[in-house]
Amino acid sequence: QVRLVESGGGLVQPGGSLRLSCAVSGIPFSIDAMGWFRQPPGKERELVALITSGGSTNYRDFAKDRFTISRDNAKNTVYLQMNSLKFEDTAVYYCNIQTARANYWGRGTQVTVSS
Repeated sequence: QVRLVESGGGLVQPGGSLRLSCAVSGIPFSIDAMGWFRQPPGKERELVALITSGGSTNYRDFAKDRFTISRDNAKNTVYLQMNSLKFEDTAVYYCNIQTARANYWGRGTQVTVSS
C-alpha cells in the first residue's frame, strides 16, 4: 500500500520557519524525483521544489534562497525547510513522488503564515 505521510505544517508568524516532512512507503516503482507542491487559497496547485534521485534540485523563483529541499534515502523521506516565511506562502503543501509509471500525492499539510 502506497503511503505518503506529511507532517510539519502549522501556524507561523512572518519571518518564521517550518520544516515539512514526507515519509514515503509502498511505492512499487523506482522513484525518479520527490517534491513539494502547494495550493494557495483560491489558486491552482503549483510546484515549490523538486529533488531527483541523483540529488539535483529545482526551485520555483519564490522558493529560491528561502526554501531548501532535501531527502533521506535511508528513511525514504523528503523534507522542505522553509525560512523567512511570508504571508503569501500560506497554502496547503503537498508531497509528490514521481516515477516513470505514475505520480503519487500526499493528502497535504496546511501552512498558515499570519501575525
